[in-house]
Amino acid sequence: MAANNRRMSGKKGAQVGSGGQRRRGLEGKGPTPPAEMRKGHKKNRVANAKAKQAVRRPTPRGRGGKGTSEMVVGRNPVVEALREGVPAVTLYVQQFIDNDERVREALQLVADRGGVHLMEAPRPELDRMTNGLNHQGLVLQVPPYEYAHPEDLANAAYDEGQDPLVVALDGVTDPRNLGAVVRSVSAFGGHGVLVPERRAAGMTAGAWKTSAGTAARTPVARCTNLTRALEAYKKQGIVVVGLAADGEHEIGDLEALGGPVAIVVGSEGKGLSRLVGETCDYRVRIPMPGGAESLNAGVAAGIVLYEAARRRV
Repeated sequence: MAANNRRMSGKKGAQVGSGGQRRRGLEGKGPTPPAEMRKGHKKNRVANAKAKQAVRRPTPRGRGGKGTSEMVVGRNPVVEALREGVPAVTLYVQQFIDNDERVREALQLVADRGGVHLMEAPRPELDRMTNGLNHQGLVLQVPPYEYAHPEDLANAAYDEGQDPLVVALDGVTDPRNLGAVVRSVSAFGGHGVLVPERRAAGMTAGAWKTSAGTAARTPVARCTNLTRALEAYKKQGIVVVGLAADGEHEIGDLEALGGPVAIVVGSEGKGLSRLVGETCDYRVRIPMPGGAESLNAGVAAGIVLYEAARRRV
């Protein structure tokens, strides 16, 4: 009882059970923080205002937006996608699935990679997710691809002290062709691929697979209007070279390929669109003694990129 009265007394001095708080209060608190971190200081208010402005500031132009999430369906496609390093968020496995070697390999690949969620789901749920496709009990969710902005490709080259080497695709709708172009750009030291937002192939799982992993280090940019994007390149001093079967120049004679250049490849059937063709500084052709009428986008881009890389060396 006496101890309790002592705790409640109004006398000054150390209280029972204070744990040395008064002693700690006398200890130093370290160096004085800079003005920007001292609450109420003018510099602190200025720093806070700048931080709020940065939050309100719109997203930098160095973003070309995101694609859409995609589902890879079926045992063979899922295993091939995982083998090729296609980005993945979740592997869905059907409950009570027949466990064959493809299922076991898919599970092993996911375990080895790490960072991919593994979910078990009943067959009706997988049917709903895939709109009734024959998923065979395996569904792989691929995250949306983050596209670069067209300016990012040129800026990356300038940051490295190099002349930009970019491939733009006009009307190429096959993702496998896009993947092949990405692979060629990576092989010959290019700085990226530019695709239109509409009526063009995007970075799907098929494009990732065809790129053989090079899509992880070679950016793909997306633009709303290819003609305007090429015009912007020209203002930066980048020469725009279009591939055309009836081009005025042969690729072996075009010295411009040794400098800052954007190579435009059209679709195999229609070639370059009219407006894009008119935007090009040069229209070049690939000599084909064998008599073939045209090459697919991946092969054509690879040939011109080799010539550009040869001149740069």
